[in-house]
Amino acid sequence: MPSLNINGKAMTVDADSTTPILWVLRDTLGMTGTKFGCGAALCGACTVHVDGVATRSCVTPISVAAGKKLTTIEGVAADKVGLAVQNAWVAHDVAQCGYCQSGQVMSATALLKGNKKPSDADIDAAMAGNICRCGTYARVRSAIHAAAATLA
Repeated sequence: MPSLNINGKAMTVDADSTTPILWVLRDTLGMTGTKFGCGAALCGACTVHVDGVATRSCVTPISVAAGKKLTTIEGVAADKVGLAVQNAWVAHDVAQCGYCQSGQVMSATALLKGNKKPSDADIDAAMAGNICRCGTYARVRSAIHAAAATLA
């Protein structure tokens, strides 16, 4: 049984080490903030952080997170960057249907942790793997710039 650190809490899960992180979070632990979108790491809805790196949880086995810090949308606001991103998301009315937003927030947070003043090109590159069927990409970019400004 893999031992994990999820959102700052140590836990052991009853799951095969090859089970994708997404299914351990959703089915074993009942943490439904991380969404299933495509199952092929193409849409970004399932994005979590493994040691601060945006990771597609639908294709990443739980063994990859063993011994590392796993952060989900439920825990991202415990960090000042994640909280700034979530606040900017609300202030800029980014979400429409909301389905992709947990993955969007996780990718944006990972970007800002590594790049405090991203350009539009930096944002576009970091967010390219996150698909939004509602097309709120301009709001996503504005919210990321706003979050960066509050962190400066």
